[in-house]
Amino acid sequence: MRTLVTIQRVLSVDPIEGADAIEVAQILGWRVVVKKGEVHEGDLVCYGELDSIFPAENPDFAFLEGKRLRTKKLRGQISQGIVFPIDVLKGWRYPGDTREEPSYTWHEGQDVTDMLGVKLWQPVIPACLAGMMKGPFPSFIPKTDEMRIQAYPRVLQRHAGEHMYVTEKLDGSSVTYYIKDGEFGVCSRNIELKDSVGNAFWIVARKLNVETLLRGLGRDVALQGELIGPGVQGNKYALSEFTVYFYGIYEIGLAKYLDYLDARDLIEDGLHLKFVPFLFSRDFGAQTIDEWVAIAEGKSVLNNKIEREGIVIRAMNEKADIDLGRLSVKAINPRFLLKYEDS
Repeated sequence: MRTLVTIQRVLSVDPIEGADAIEVAQILGWRVVVKKGEVHEGDLVCYGELDSIFPAENPDFAFLEGKRLRTKKLRGQISQGIVFPIDVLKGWRYPGDTREEPSYTWHEGQDVTDMLGVKLWQPVIPACLAGMMKGPFPSFIPKTDEMRIQAYPRVLQRHAGEHMYVTEKLDGSSVTYYIKDGEFGVCSRNIELKDSVGNAFWIVARKLNVETLLRGLGRDVALQGELIGPGVQGNKYALSEFTVYFYGIYEIGLAKYLDYLDARDLIEDGLHLKFVPFLFSRDFGAQTIDEWVAIAEGKSVLNNKIEREGIVIRAMNEKADIDLGRLSVKAINPRFLLKYEDS
């Protein structure tokens, strides 16, 4: 499960031009608008990430009205997440802690999501994507869910000099097609799906002849990508039919992803499918978090009338990271968030 609320240290507090009552605090790689004087540089605080839903019935969080935390712009300053002084945790206890007066020592990175009863916002799944569940997402394939670079700023220093490639992050729905032990499978982000009429993932599988293509490789593999088209995230790319842009091939037998060039060559030249739009490559560590977020801004390659959702940054040659697992992160375009995030 994704950690939504953690204990973090305030790295800096800076004024906002023209604002007397608010200022901006830096938490990890995030910038969050706070009340002036409420927190100070070096403080341990309680930080809630985007997409968190705090329990409205609790007086500490009633002002949030049980709504999803979204990206906001206040006095020209982008704010992502929410910060509470550490005192907000007084009186709370971890589930299952039956001590009469529990006492906790707070430390950076400590997860207090369950303690506060915070839930993850989930979008409504359109009928064309819902389908019928065949089973859970296969345990032998990694899920494709990159973390935002702001949540892991140390990754820049850990992998400084690593050659990375950057692709456009498409605003669709994650899909995985696989062959294992002769069985063909179709998966959405979290489940494996039965073949059913009207399901977009299976419609595309048949249209692109994915099963035959994967069987032709003669080995157990998973092909992962982003499904886009009518009814998917508002069809921002103005497509008349469903399609998938692929971004990775996982060798199930070897338990590893193909390196970028091998994956792109196989997807485009071997399978004659579409790879996600490539933007550029460069060494890691030369840019700050804020600079990567700025790079995420721009128009979509698939439809230059709209803001792209953001970028995905991956190692040219597959590499592991102590926090992320696979060295792969995303940066979301703030302009996209301000325009398209649902209330």
